[in-house]
Amino acid sequence: MKPESNLPDLAFSAHNERYSRQIRFPAWGAEGQRLMDDSRVAIVGCGALGSFHAAALARAGVGFLRVIDRDYVEISNLQRQWLFDEAAAESVLPKAIAASREIKRINRQVRVEAVVADLTADNVSDLLGDVHLVLDGCDNFETRYLLNDFAIREAIPWIYGGAVASHGLAMPVLPGSTACFRCLYPEAPSGPQPTCETEGVLNTITAVVAAWQVSLAYRVLLRQTEGWKPRITQFDVWTGETRQIAMPTPIAGCPCCDERQFPHLERSRRTPVSLCGRNAVQIHERRRPLDLAALRERLEPLGRVMANEFALRFFLPQYELTVFPDGRAIIKGTQDVGVARSLYAQYIGL
Repeated sequence: MKPESNLPDLAFSAHNERYSRQIRFPAWGAEGQRLMDDSRVAIVGCGALGSFHAAALARAGVGFLRVIDRDYVEISNLQRQWLFDEAAAESVLPKAIAASREIKRINRQVRVEAVVADLTADNVSDLLGDVHLVLDGCDNFETRYLLNDFAIREAIPWIYGGAVASHGLAMPVLPGSTACFRCLYPEAPSGPQPTCETEGVLNTITAVVAAWQVSLAYRVLLRQTEGWKPRITQFDVWTGETRQIAMPTPIAGCPCCDERQFPHLERSRRTPVSLCGRNAVQIHERRRPLDLAALRERLEPLGRVMANEFALRFFLPQYELTVFPDGRAIIKGTQDVGVARSLYAQYIGL
């Protein structure tokens, strides 16, 4: 019998053939594929982790994929970000757009939605409220705390992941069953933290962590969590060491999952964010759209400008400004928020 599915006019036999190798896996089967067909997943951040998430889920036949990323493709991304190529970097394509185009080439059955935006308290309900699971491809703690607050409040599972140099970590956050992110990290780390820019990163560790995250996601999406004992898993692909510890249950007194306090969903907490792995600051204080064509005309006498419908890049001797239609900008060449704000005001206006 043909299962119910959101697939468009595709013979079930061809559908089965496409996914036959995972359907033959006993824990997956035809019922698992039906559940994948009907699954809705959001990926927050489409860099080294998120681009792998998107490719793997598309090939596995997820029904709906929302790719959320505020950034654009750069040549340095190509070493580890699997969905992008040189043409995307040369065209200054937003990662979400480039990823969605490639996903459509991989599997046209998957409904993909590209969102070129920062995940904020203003849009988190719209972007995450209608999905079954969220995969973390973020580059900063502020976004993860926001994601965690929303996921716990709305009881949506999410899968954390992070990688730098040769080591990384992945873990599932299952509201009501496991500890949440704030149980384990009550406060963001203070002081300078290792990043891909300062410590480097091997493309194998990002692939390992991302693959592990997707494997955890499959278990959740296929509803095979009964009796499951999820773990926090750490990897080091250079030393070959792997370490696992049991994922704790929710911790008493956690302000998020126990006391139900969600401060990161308050709009007043929104601040400029220093970007991981790059000498850059994002400015997202302007709340009105920009006319990129008009901005290009104004900036061309002052320096080199590259632009398309998705973004404008303006080059100065020491800095590089990438501006998006929603008014956001990434100022590269500094991690000083004051300098970034000054450049934004000088060339774009507040």
